[in-house]
Amino acid sequence: MKINVPTPHNEAKKGDIANIVIMPGDPLRAKYIAEKYLTDTVCFNKVRNVLGFTGIYNNTKISVQASGMGVASMGIYSRELYEGYDVDLIIRVGSAGALADDINLRDIIITEKVTCDSNYLELVGLGKNTIDASSKMLESAHELVEQNDIENVKFGKTFTSLLFYNDVNNLIEHAKDGYLAVEMETSALYANAKLANKEALGIFTISDNPIKNIGLSSEDREKTFDEMIEFALKLAEKYEQERN
Repeated sequence: MKINVPTPHNEAKKGDIANIVIMPGDPLRAKYIAEKYLTDTVCFNKVRNVLGFTGIYNNTKISVQASGMGVASMGIYSRELYEGYDVDLIIRVGSAGALADDINLRDIIITEKVTCDSNYLELVGLGKNTIDASSKMLESAHELVEQNDIENVKFGKTFTSLLFYNDVNNLIEHAKDGYLAVEMETSALYANAKLANKEALGIFTISDNPIKNIGLSSEDREKTFDEMIEFALKLAEKYEQERN
């Protein structure tokens, strides 16, 4: 299906959105990122209050676009960005629930591969429930971690769930299988990137541990993820510099 712009979900015109997009789920987090980190910022989307902004970060043009919650919502917004607005890279910045015992609140997780409990990958023709991250972006992320000596970043496999209120026993089984964290969007992002032959990476701050029933407040989720956001912006800047 050809995607025409503006879309039913995004009022931006061609050229309004940068080739690199930082994508939180929460529209208020998108607004926070744009206001704190970008200059010369323009809001390009207010449809359904799923806010999108374009601005400059250290001479690099970057957009920030919310995705909403869940595989279906991520599937819509990321596909429109890749195929309608010619975006080359989407870096997801979100929250996730810890599954492994050695993962703590506010740790940063980078998804090397993701398994999902939906049939999204099958429906889009990929025919499996596990998909890998972009090898190029993983390599860049490893380099950035080493260059900045960041200690609380962990790479591994994560689980994309259709359910926010998940069965604890199910999550315990995923923990036993080596999954670091659970979230709700990344499998759709990685699938759409693969289909469009584009780049994607999922980066998460651990906001809670659903097995232990502990977590950060909603305000903390919105405004205290700066380390993850700054890492994603540096990664975007690195991608643009290496491409040029």
